[in-house]
Amino acid sequence: MTQQDRQRIAAGIADGLSYAGIARRLDRPTSTISREIGRNGGPSGYQPQRAHRATAQRARRGTPAPARAAGPPGDTTGEEIIEMAVRAGLPRMTARVHVDLLLSEDGRRTAAELTRRLKVSPASVSVAVNYLVQHGYVRRERDPQRRRDVYVIDDEAWYHSIVLSTRQTLDAAQSAMATAEASGPDSPVGQRMARAGAFLERVSLDIMESADRWRPLLGRGASGEPGEPADRFPRPPRIARGGR
Repeated sequence: MTQQDRQRIAAGIADGLSYAGIARRLDRPTSTISREIGRNGGPSGYQPQRAHRATAQRARRGTPAPARAAGPPGDTTGEEIIEMAVRAGLPRMTARVHVDLLLSEDGRRTAAELTRRLKVSPASVSVAVNYLVQHGYVRRERDPQRRRDVYVIDDEAWYHSIVLSTRQTLDAAQSAMATAEASGPDSPVGQRMARAGAFLERVSLDIMESADRWRPLLGRGASGEPGEPADRFPRPPRIARGGR
């Protein structure tokens, strides 16, 4: 467990969350959170920096640390990618699942395979893959022979992830423009929200145009063929501007 994890535990305690709530926030088992807090002062005395130092001291005295199966065994590159993803805001377990798929030979794994390779619970894998599917990083396929889902990552996943993220930003732009219209285009709030909406819309459309332009570099597009049809993620209409 990192020092950042322990700071998030302390924040969860301060927010009045239960152990289960903190565990969900960190994407960790509830038993791990309970053990961490219990051995470091309890809910009323937990201090993240002191807990981190105490854990390091216990490790130096010979207490074995839990094994971390991040990516393929012995792969330090996978660990580095995971740490970068976590720093960017991806939950650690989600990052581990994502990297394991990225570094797999054919980019395909079942939930059971992910559970076995990463040595985590099926519930943790389920939360992680649902997040990855929802945000376009992987897709879910059905294996009719084995009657189970297979999670697949390919080069086109980067394109779809950008499209999904951009659509969310365009939704925010539309919301800002609606607020501007409701507040009145000549009011200070209306003008402020109109400017914000216009900015978000134009940046998002620029990103979409760039993604479409460079998409041939991915997958089949490397040979000049287009990837998966773009109408799988239809482009939202341009937002009518109600102010300057």
